[in-house]
Amino acid sequence: MKYYIIAGEASGDLHGSNLMKSIKKYDPGAEFRFMGGDLMNAQGGTLARHFRDMAFMGLDAVMHLKLVLKNLKNCKIDIKSWGPDVVILIDFAGFNLPVAKYAHDNGIRTFYYISPKVWAWKESRVKKIKKYVDKLFVIFPFEIEYFRKFNIEVEYFGNPLSDVINEFDKQKDDLSTFIKKNELNTKPIIALVAGSRIAEVKRLLPEMIAATKDKIDFQLVVAGAPSIPQELYKKIIRENDIRVVYGQTYNLISNSRIAIVTSGTATLETALLKTPEVVVFKTNFITFCIGKLLVDIKFFSLVNLILGHLVVKELLQFNLPQKINNEVDKLINDDVYRSKMLEEFNVLEQMIMHKGVSDRIAQKMVSLLEK
Repeated sequence: MKYYIIAGEASGDLHGSNLMKSIKKYDPGAEFRFMGGDLMNAQGGTLARHFRDMAFMGLDAVMHLKLVLKNLKNCKIDIKSWGPDVVILIDFAGFNLPVAKYAHDNGIRTFYYISPKVWAWKESRVKKIKKYVDKLFVIFPFEIEYFRKFNIEVEYFGNPLSDVINEFDKQKDDLSTFIKKNELNTKPIIALVAGSRIAEVKRLLPEMIAATKDKIDFQLVVAGAPSIPQELYKKIIRENDIRVVYGQTYNLISNSRIAIVTSGTATLETALLKTPEVVVFKTNFITFCIGKLLVDIKFFSLVNLILGHLVVKELLQFNLPQKINNEVDKLINDDVYRSKMLEEFNVLEQMIMHKGVSDRIAQKMVSLLEK
């Protein structure tokens, strides 16, 4: 069968690649065409467009509206030309929901894998999901009841990060190996995980650096995203003694004393890798003001959302360097606070870590298509 998959950012590329790998077990003749990244490309098939040319959010999407609409138009043309048996959409709701409508209107099966975060804002999108998506696959336990309120039956097999983390654990570097491999010094590491979108890195990495300048007993290491040009990191870091490591985000986080993490999937990954963290988020002022009116959730980090109470500190928008500095000091000096956070991470692990998640999802998708 022919699978057209759309992932618009790094986390979607990761889960999309694992899904493709699993689909091939149950459909050996599977053909793939996709909008994604390097990890999906490594699984074979045809890369129609790289996510680095699509990853806009909030007001950034409005500012690049012409390019977004062009990408959407080309995607629809590409789908019609290729004629897939199914379109599989991974998160990225602003782009993928219009694609879902197009596929539905043209008689193409549509699976949504990793639901849009409609429970946070834009609940109106639930109606579109119900109307245009044939099957919704969710990855957080609380999403089951949420969608059932709207009479949408979902499939939940656990969180696919389980497979990623379990595989990483088999081959991760210990601290001495990681230091030697990257020519780092022996000071404990503070990881700066500033995201995979250019706008995120531009806004948040300078704040992270400003917040940690006085941490002379630590070394600062940036998790380099493949979608971010090296020149941008150099421009932001300037004369500061900060290293950037590429393609080693999990090894960096797991070998760090503390991680400062941009809100998103990375906050959950950091918790599952058992590294104490502080979560930060910043957008442009207009988007922030609009978001304050529309967003209806108590927390914005996945760790706190899943556990249902405050575990990791969430720092938003204003005076970030001072706020980050205060929280980092607490994570360095308060052993009780640090230990309590790690205990909560163990609870989180028990809640969502299940082996073979990607395999079970792929098996279900193939069986639905065969019917």
